[in-house]
Amino acid sequence: MLAPEPFFEPRGTPFSEYHRIKTLGELGHHIDLVTYPIGRNVELPNLRIFRSLRPPFAHKVRIGPSVTKLVLDALMLFTVVRRVVVDRYDVIHSHEEMGLVGVWLARWLGIPHLYDMHSSLPQQLSNFKYSRSGALTRLFTWAEGQMVHGSKVVITICQELQDTVTAMGVGERSLLIENVMGGDVDEPPSRTPAEVRAAWGIDSSAPVALYTGTFEAYQGVDLLIDAAVIIAGRRPDARVVVVGGEPAQVEAARSRAVARGAAGVMIFTGQQPAKEIPAFVHAADLLVSPRVRGTNTPLKIYSYLRSGKPIVATNLLTHTQVLTPEIAKLVAPEAEPFAGAVLELIEEPAQGERLSAAARLVAQDKYSRELYVRRTAQAYEWLSSTRPNGARSAALDRNMARS
Repeated sequence: MLAPEPFFEPRGTPFSEYHRIKTLGELGHHIDLVTYPIGRNVELPNLRIFRSLRPPFAHKVRIGPSVTKLVLDALMLFTVVRRVVVDRYDVIHSHEEMGLVGVWLARWLGIPHLYDMHSSLPQQLSNFKYSRSGALTRLFTWAEGQMVHGSKVVITICQELQDTVTAMGVGERSLLIENVMGGDVDEPPSRTPAEVRAAWGIDSSAPVALYTGTFEAYQGVDLLIDAAVIIAGRRPDARVVVVGGEPAQVEAARSRAVARGAAGVMIFTGQQPAKEIPAFVHAADLLVSPRVRGTNTPLKIYSYLRSGKPIVATNLLTHTQVLTPEIAKLVAPEAEPFAGAVLELIEEPAQGERLSAAARLVAQDKYSRELYVRRTAQAYEWLSSTRPNGARSAALDRNMARS
């Protein structure tokens, strides 16, 4: 498995890789993971981690395209070559841009390749405002085509990506496996919800809206701050708790909150260990996702659905692939309606209870771990199958109909 990320860190793609590896190990597969020299080692069944060399300047890897990632990807190649010289493998399973290396490597070794597609590479350039270069966009588009068309099986993690792959003509060998475990890990939190509130000076009766995630611009933290200004004017007893962000990002967000007049209701905790997030969720009264750009479903949405807490999210494709008005408050990506939805749920708890109860039923029915495991097993059956693609798809349809 080739994973060009800091593994493990508590953020999107590493979480997805963590659960994919955990499931494959439970299914009896043995995984040699080649990844960056940055991140925390984890113990998972049948997993060995091989890290590439660390350049002296690389201590953190920011989300999205960067020169640092380019250097680390190049150094990963040396580790990948060493592994295939030393050991014999049955499958190459690649994530993100390493799919390009994986396709060529699998072709050279004469073994199947699986591309785990977490995002559209050309779309990353706009999501992260990395570059408007037409040449770079064309390069990313070409690379994505090589990875998708050159793989025997493609896993997509949201309907938008599945539609993209289908439009590229390889829908019959692509399989939608949503990140239903979200940011969950196996370790229990060290604090209770009451202890979380006490640690951050939150009164036991104060209504709490919680955001968890990164502070990249597309996540909408600025929108949340502007909404908090309105919330502060109506419900100064409320608290908007924001978990995540690099130290410099947190300081900038805190300064913006002070300048805008939201400091009285906002609490910025900085990054917290992944195992502690459930305690924050249970300490909250409602959960928010103010994302303003992108099409991938945020991983936290699946955890939010299971939480028993009502959800407020922007009414954009990034959310509406999973969320509907029956299970969440969906509003325009603007401060006024976002704040209005939060205040409405604070003041009408019965509405929140209806939404969260419906959300849990949807999570059990459509986004269960059992379905995730079955689909992952199905993807690996496809890798070893010699049946035509249409026959594989028909078999999957029958299996899904029975589940």
